[in-house]
Amino acid sequence: MKKAAPDLVSVIIPTRNRADMVREAVDSVLVQKGAAFELIVVDDGSDDGTLRLLDSYGDALRILRRERPGGVSAARNAGLMAARGDWIAFLDSDDLWLPGKLRAQLDYFRSRPDMRICQTDEIWIHKGRRRNPKRYHAKPSGWCFARLLERCLVSPSAVMVHRSLFEEVGLFDESLPACEDYDMWLRIGCRHPIGLVPKPLVVKRGGHGDQLSVTVPALDRFRLRALAKLLETETLSPVQRDQTARMLRHKAQIYASGCLKRGKVEEAAWALRLAEKAHEGTNRAPDSSPVPEMGFWR
Repeated sequence: MKKAAPDLVSVIIPTRNRADMVREAVDSVLVQKGAAFELIVVDDGSDDGTLRLLDSYGDALRILRRERPGGVSAARNAGLMAARGDWIAFLDSDDLWLPGKLRAQLDYFRSRPDMRICQTDEIWIHKGRRRNPKRYHAKPSGWCFARLLERCLVSPSAVMVHRSLFEEVGLFDESLPACEDYDMWLRIGCRHPIGLVPKPLVVKRGGHGDQLSVTVPALDRFRLRALAKLLETETLSPVQRDQTARMLRHKAQIYASGCLKRGKVEEAAWALRLAEKAHEGTNRAPDSSPVPEMGFWR
């Protein structure tokens, strides 16, 4: 493990077969001013022109090439393992940053040395048209674990995290083909407050066919797995444990009902078993075992 560079931001872009979009993402990083950064692009087994495009940037970025696709979690983890900065920022290859994004977050941390994670607000674009988020999508600030249980309210493209948090909670869960970010922010949010720079400095683009929300069926299954894992492996307070169990029961019952309507009886039974287990777990004492060693940056 190389010694981390103070105030250096390691920017990690995972991508696969997005030659038509990743250029804009890369360019939106390279124009950032007022912040020292390194740009790491992890090519997750692309077989289009993505790698040729990335090569054209020369020394402006580092390319990590994965021969076989391993998914977004594995790609982000590869970038994390190679990162040299004290601070980590992610950018999905279909999103963009606006000028000043990195500087605004570093300024936030300088004014709040007690904080180790924050995100910015964002602009939503769906199929080329701007969409306004609902009130329940409003990004939280401070201790917000209960809200994070409801839905994923932290955007990977908007967040900046001190590397010590990943050393504390571990890497992205590569067994989750989707909702891996929901899982990560819950692991962090049960331990730490999350800061907010209330400026829309990220353009979040959706509606294209290769998004995980389109290509991965039954996303709620992976949210249930994340909640069940949280109960089993994290040292939660009694209140947090109760909140998590209640949310797991609620989401599992909704998921099971949908499965039954579609004739997926075995899947419904699996979800209902999770709900029952969560109900039993509300009366147990919190798990006091240490966090498993993840071998991060070793």
